[in-house]
Amino acid sequence: MKNKFNKLLLTFCMLAILVLSFNTNTYAASWHEVREDIKIRINKGLDLYEEGNLEKAKKSITDAYFIPFEGKEMEQAIQRYIGGQNAFKVEYMFSQIKKLMDKGADKHKVKALSDRLLKELDAYATKLDELAPREDDSPFAKFLYSFMIILREGFEAILVIGAILAYLIKSGNEDKAKTVYNSSFVAIIASILTAFLFKYVFHISGLGQELLEGITMLLAMVVLFSVSFWLISKVEAKKWDEYIKGKVKDSLATGNSWALWSAVFLAVYREGAETVLFYQALFAKTDKSAYGMIGLGFLVGCVALAIIYMIVKKGSMKLPLKPFFVVTSGLLYYLAFVFAGQGIRELQEASVIGVTKIEGFPTISWLGVYPTWQTLSLQIVLVIIAVIALVYSFNGSKQKV
Repeated sequence: MKNKFNKLLLTFCMLAILVLSFNTNTYAASWHEVREDIKIRINKGLDLYEEGNLEKAKKSITDAYFIPFEGKEMEQAIQRYIGGQNAFKVEYMFSQIKKLMDKGADKHKVKALSDRLLKELDAYATKLDELAPREDDSPFAKFLYSFMIILREGFEAILVIGAILAYLIKSGNEDKAKTVYNSSFVAIIASILTAFLFKYVFHISGLGQELLEGITMLLAMVVLFSVSFWLISKVEAKKWDEYIKGKVKDSLATGNSWALWSAVFLAVYREGAETVLFYQALFAKTDKSAYGMIGLGFLVGCVALAIIYMIVKKGSMKLPLKPFFVVTSGLLYYLAFVFAGQGIRELQEASVIGVTKIEGFPTISWLGVYPTWQTLSLQIVLVIIAVIALVYSFNGSKQKV
């Protein structure tokens, strides 16, 4: 195991040196170009609204959000370099413009809010041009972007897979690891197939992608929470040896085997479909001469993920059994909590669920916390269920002692 890890690390370093030897001259584009694209689409929406064409007017506002703002990653850049609260404020204004249109508000009121939105975006574009110039067109930039796509999208899946595999090995069920690998393989195939269907068959819009991601996140939340509780409920078991030899194998052979399979599948599927779509977009806007750099970025990213996986797995294996179950359960619960907020947020962006803003409440992106009653309500319910379940579990354990 140690030799494999050292080889992976050496390969990663060699690839990194190779990449850094390429020409890194940049040809930075401006965030103001993205802002102008948004402005054109919003103004078109305002014109359509004035003409009385409500549906097309709302679609133009929706396109302004999904195509330039989110599609060209201005949303992510604002969130990363200026602040999650600012990103949410912009998102909220997009939804409020459509809400005013639905209510039949005066065109001057709708235009006033649109002007405020464009003013905010103009200020953010100026800041971003200083802090984080847009992705450039140099070969190195394509490598870097490709590397970040696979690394960013694969990280959460690695955490779930690594934790579950380590659990199976520590509990004496290493033979069940093939279930995890099978689930991962099926999820990758399903991800590629879904992305292909959406792009070439269904021609799904950005709104449809948000809907898919939202539903998948909420399904993942349910599965991860159930697995998390199942693990933490075993922390206080009186005789671990008997449990590992008996009850774990029985439970894995029945319902919990499906739960573990589902947790891995949903984690990999959600990230996988998103990854394929991102790479499709990257190839579409890249000259064929730079395709090799995209491929190299993907390979280096895969090596980095392999190293991360080894670290997660080895680190988990070194933990004593009881702390391991606590850590693993905590990790899965954290992901379930984040997915709860992000899943509802995706459905809000798809206009399936309403947005009721809580003034003054912070946005905490890494926790999936957003200042809306809809996102927070589900997370509060999740916390209450977790507390009740933990109290019941530990009281039950004490009574058996």
